[in-house]
Amino acid sequence: MGSGAEVAVFGAYGHTGRFVVTELCERGYLPLLVGRDEEKLLALARTRPGLAARQASADDPASLDRALRGATAVINCAGPFASTAAALVAAALRAGIPYVDVAAEIEANLDTFRHFAAPARAAGIVVVPAMAFYGGLGDLLVTTVMDDWTAADEVHVAYGLSSWRPTPGTRASGAVSAQRRGHRRVRYTGGQLEYHDDVLPTLEWPFPAPLGPQRVIGEFTMADVVTVPSHLAVPRVCTYMAAAAAADLSAPDASAPAAVDERGRSAQTFVVDVLVRAGGTQRRLAATGQDIYAISAPLAVEAVDRILTGRTRTVGVASAGAVFDAPDFLDALSPQLSLHVPRGSGPGAELSPLR
Repeated sequence: MGSGAEVAVFGAYGHTGRFVVTELCERGYLPLLVGRDEEKLLALARTRPGLAARQASADDPASLDRALRGATAVINCAGPFASTAAALVAAALRAGIPYVDVAAEIEANLDTFRHFAAPARAAGIVVVPAMAFYGGLGDLLVTTVMDDWTAADEVHVAYGLSSWRPTPGTRASGAVSAQRRGHRRVRYTGGQLEYHDDVLPTLEWPFPAPLGPQRVIGEFTMADVVTVPSHLAVPRVCTYMAAAAAADLSAPDASAPAAVDERGRSAQTFVVDVLVRAGGTQRRLAATGQDIYAISAPLAVEAVDRILTGRTRTVGVASAGAVFDAPDFLDALSPQLSLHVPRGSGPGAELSPLR
């Protein structure tokens, strides 16, 4: 679509928001720069001549209504999403425009499904939470690899990150999520979320080359436990995180991502390895790329473009795999994302605790 259509970006001056603004411009859209901090907003606007800047706050519905005036869609990049998602979804429904966010917060994504499924469906508006590296990408990969299967016994999503330098927004969102669940851990088993205090296991995951086998933290639960079961009949969804990346995330002195190329991406690389098992059969698909924050921009913008051009399968609140043609969507990301079918049978016996 593009052709100058205005798309509001809430949290435009944030780390991921800047990637989203750039992606929109490159695809012919006209981003509306929206955010809570007027000083940061105006500083960004000075680097983006011709783009409008509109200050708005999640706790001020009238300011959100003014900020979204004239927009064809809104992308919410401002966490913690426990504080912003509901207000932005409500504002999008009032404006009659689609909503997409990049939330990795499990509880915030659950809230979006629970509280807005009916009103969004009644309004005929598409609302896509977690349309980002965590939640969205895994869901697209799982949906693609399931193909003609209507159900599966379990889904495994393993994240192999070369490193993880968290943004301040990631840290803030993680803290809010931890507080909301009383600092308990969460997993998806038996067809439902289960909160627990169990020690997380350390396993070895057979990532495909060039990464190869890596130590991972089992049940390092991410937004995939919300997106995947929202539309696929899978009673168990388990996610894993490379142990080294998990250590980076929890380090008290962790620094923010540092740009190493002209697009502002960090040197971080990733592999997302998905395995789906049904009975004695399993299927596997992996995606590789650079910078988990940067890849969220084409994911979110491609979603908006497909919604605005009518390439959707449903209305209301829906995850990426439910609303879009997953294989076609992933194919559209080929400039930033490479897909591989790893050799071998995947986990099974290899998923045993390390001594």
